[in-house]
Amino acid sequence: MNTRSNFDTLVTVFGGSGFLGRHVVRALAKRGYRIRVAVRRPDLAGHLQPLGHVGQIHAVQANLRFPRSLETAARDSQIVINLVGILFERGRQRFDTVQTFGAEQVALAAAAHGARVIHVSAIGADENSTALYARSKAAGEKLVRAAQPATIIMRPSIVFGPEDDFFNRFASLARFAPALPLIGGGETRFQPVFVGDVAAAITAAVDGTAQASTVYELGGPDVRSFRQLMEYVLATIERRRLLLPLPFPIAKLMATFLQFLPKPPLTPDQVDLLRTDNVVTDAANREGRTLAGLGIAPTTIAAIVPSYLWRFRKTGQFRSRAT
Repeated sequence: MNTRSNFDTLVTVFGGSGFLGRHVVRALAKRGYRIRVAVRRPDLAGHLQPLGHVGQIHAVQANLRFPRSLETAARDSQIVINLVGILFERGRQRFDTVQTFGAEQVALAAAAHGARVIHVSAIGADENSTALYARSKAAGEKLVRAAQPATIIMRPSIVFGPEDDFFNRFASLARFAPALPLIGGGETRFQPVFVGDVAAAITAAVDGTAQASTVYELGGPDVRSFRQLMEYVLATIERRRLLLPLPFPIAKLMATFLQFLPKPPLTPDQVDLLRTDNVVTDAANREGRTLAGLGIAPTTIAAIVPSYLWRFRKTGQFRSRAT
């Protein structure tokens, strides 16, 4: 690894202080790149500094609603990575604003400075989806490619890791709820991918391993139904709870009220997302547009998840053998 030459490369990471962002910054720092983290609140990004050497990582202010701030953040960069996304809408944080307009503006700012673009979208991005989340992701991809045709797009399935919003959410719910909901009967299939593997894929694209103008679909080695994932959570935390099938119309009615909570456990748009499997397509597997195609061996759920769900067990004495 030639870290000296990598240090000559400035990588700007939009959304670098979030769950995935922290892992991306860590991976890039280990490879010796200089990293500029573009976030709305640079004063809250101090936790990233220990991930690299002195002077290797610094944060700047940028807001997707203000294109000039994006151009300033992208200045002098050779590579721009966009990780910004939201799971539900609140106030000015709307899907179209963040994942469509914002994605385009990041790509335009990168193009203005001649920077390569790596854009993180999501499996299920579809302009014909009933879910606004999926439609906004697809529209963002289209606009990003128009602004910078060589863009590499990464589409992960649900991402897991110590601070994830999936396994932690349902394990927490199982502590006090008598039942866990199986929306649509729990038949929707997922291919959860480890956050470290997604970061490794993005870093491989920075290194030049990934093909330009290509969409990669990132999934782990385990394809599981929603029911199977709930069963796994309960088995891991050693709790017995009823698994309650909820037809889509009933789930959507419940979500209509739940969406107004500060951090909603379910929204009507998320119910619509659950109508479609969230797995790597046959085409992506066949064409090598996957983690394996990038030379990355996907990490299993069992190797990671027990190491952070132990705290939800009654005894609190569980010690994972995961490394």
